[in-house]
Amino acid sequence: MRFGSLFSGIGGLDLGLERAGMTCVWQSEIEPYACRVLAKHWPHIPNLGDIRGIDWTEVERVDLVVGGYPCQPFSYAGVRRGEDDLRHLWPMFAECLRVVRPRYALLENVAGHLTLGFGSVLADLAALGYDAQWDCIPAAAVGAPHLRDRLFVIATRRSVVADTGHERLEELRVSACGDESRQPASCPNETKRSEGRRWPPEPELGRVAHGIPHRMDRLKGLGNAVVPQVAEHLGNIIMEMERNNDIEK
Repeated sequence: MRFGSLFSGIGGLDLGLERAGMTCVWQSEIEPYACRVLAKHWPHIPNLGDIRGIDWTEVERVDLVVGGYPCQPFSYAGVRRGEDDLRHLWPMFAECLRVVRPRYALLENVAGHLTLGFGSVLADLAALGYDAQWDCIPAAAVGAPHLRDRLFVIATRRSVVADTGHERLEELRVSACGDESRQPASCPNETKRSEGRRWPPEPELGRVAHGIPHRMDRLKGLGNAVVPQVAEHLGNIIMEMERNNDIEK
């Protein structure tokens, strides 16, 4: 399965999907340090640059488009302007889907998106001919000592026949949160489960350290990235959906 990557960052999603057996065809990123990381680890993959300037009619077609569009319009850590925020770039993602028409799309954002703007995203996907399933999966589900709860959406083009199975999407989160926390937002029993071993939901990291090159850039890149193990789990789900689709054919 071939995929294109939007808002690629330092490639956390891309790395996880490759571990699931997929092949990256193109990426799109503008932040200078992140672009250097992509160029180092994916030297032969074209970076299409700013999503706002891409002519999708000229872009190579892929089976899956993946990306974590900017979270600042929806994050509880900000002022939550939603669609009025200049960083609201979901419409650019939607335009990519409209023209490229991949069989699948994988979206990522903060859990706060569920209470602001997410209905519009689902409506856009439906209008474009995609069915969607979503859940919040924390980094703790793949062994990290903190929650880092993130919203993930798997969208399937309606012409694709597959048993998507919502249980597969949420199984990682449940393994970390327990059955009592099957709400679509976060893991409410963090303190009870942690027994003092876990970090806070977003760990506090020191901002000053001499002798470590590009420390601030690295922290920003990691802060924006998806944990590759979570992306790998999602990639495996999509690959399973595709195998089921082949069987149906």
